[in-house]
Amino acid sequence: MAAGSSTGQAPVVIRPGRRKYAGSRLARKTGRYVLIAVVIVIVLFPVYWMVLSTFQPEKYSLTYPPPFFLHGFNFGALTSLFDQQPIASWLAHSFLVSVVAVAITLLLAVPGGYLLSRLRWRGAGVFGFLLLFTQIMPGAMIVVPELQFYRVLGWTNNLFALAAVYAAFTVPLGCWILKSAFDNVPGEVVEAAIVDGTGRIGVLLRILIPLSRPALVAVLVVAFFVSWNDYVFASAFVTNRGLYTAGLGISTFISEEDIQLYQLQAAAVVFSLVPVALYLIVQRHIVRGLTAGAIK
Repeated sequence: MAAGSSTGQAPVVIRPGRRKYAGSRLARKTGRYVLIAVVIVIVLFPVYWMVLSTFQPEKYSLTYPPPFFLHGFNFGALTSLFDQQPIASWLAHSFLVSVVAVAITLLLAVPGGYLLSRLRWRGAGVFGFLLLFTQIMPGAMIVVPELQFYRVLGWTNNLFALAAVYAAFTVPLGCWILKSAFDNVPGEVVEAAIVDGTGRIGVLLRILIPLSRPALVAVLVVAFFVSWNDYVFASAFVTNRGLYTAGLGISTFISEEDIQLYQLQAAAVVFSLVPVALYLIVQRHIVRGLTAGAIK
C-alpha cells in the first residue's frame, strides 16, 4: 500500500512543467548572482590593488606581470609618506573644511526645508525651483566668476571661505532632501503639537527634526563627501601650500618629471579611511533611525 493512501492523502506528483519552471527560476537566480559578483569584482578591484600596492614592497608592484596576491608586508610607503610629506596637516585641513561645510549646510538647509514643506507663502514654488536649478550648473562652469568674486573680497587662501563655497552647492540639495522628509511626517502629529501650545520653532525642533533623523544624516553625508572629495575649487581658491587640503596635496605627487607612485597609493589609502569610517558610523545611525518608529 502506498504511503499516501495510508494517511488518507493523495501522493504528490511533480509535473514536468513545474520542474521546467523551477529550473528556469534557478538559472535566472544563478545568473543574477553571477552578474552581481562580476560587478562587485570590477568595482572593488581598484581598491584592492591600491591596498595591495601600499602594503607590499615596491619592487613587486612595479614588476610585469604584477602579482595579484600579497608578496611580503612592508610599511615603508606609509612611513615615508608621513616622514616626507605633510599629509597630517592636509588631512586636518580637509577635515576642518568638511566639518564647517556640514555645519553651514545643516544650519541653512533645516529652516529652508521647513519653509518649503510646512509654511505656505507666496513664491514658495519659484524659490524651490531656483534651488533646484542651481544643481543643474556644473561646478567647473562657475569656478572662474566665483574666484574673481573671492579675490575682490580677499577670501582666497581661506579655508572657511572654501567651506562656504562647498556649502553653497550642498544647501539647495539639503533643502529638498529635508523638505521630502518633513512632508512625510504625519500632519496629525504636527497639529497635535500646535494644539498643545507648541510654536512654529518648537514644531521644527521637537517634532520634525527628531522624526527626520535619517534625512539629516543623508544631508550630512552629502555635504561631507562633496567637501572632502573636491579638487577643482580647492585648486583654484588655495594656492598657499601650507593650506593645502588632502586632495590638493596628493595631486602634487604627480608631476611632469615624476610620479611618486608608492607614496601616491599610500596617500590614497589614508585619504579613503575617513569617509569609509564615517560611512560605517552613519550606516548604523540610519538603520537605527529607520527602525525606531515615528512615535517614541
